Amino acid sequence: MLITMAIAALPLVAACGDDKADQPQVTAADLSRSLQEKGIKDANLADCAAKVYVDEGISQAGLRILLKSDDTKAVDPETLGMSKQDADLARSATRKIAGACIGKS
Repeated sequence: MLITMAIAALPLVAACGDDKADQPQVTAADLSRSLQEKGIKDANLADCAAKVYVDEGISQAGLRILLKSDDTKAVDPETLGMSKQDADLARSATRKIAGACIGKS
């Protein structure tokens, strides 16, 4: 159930964004807070999932997209509104969340 919520949250938090050098660095704590605001009620699961996304190497631009809450209907399901590389990394991280986070929260 929790992994389903984590997987479902990815497209919900993904939306188009832009990369500005003057924006603050997105941290795992920022991403965890965003995941919790978007439906993952277990703080430990959100913290773990956020760490997996950050550790996967998604760019700051990609992490900013994960933070956004804009309408995702216009988001390309192939790229999730990210670069192809970041989308591939995000999908990889989502698959890893089950083994890394479920049962440990």
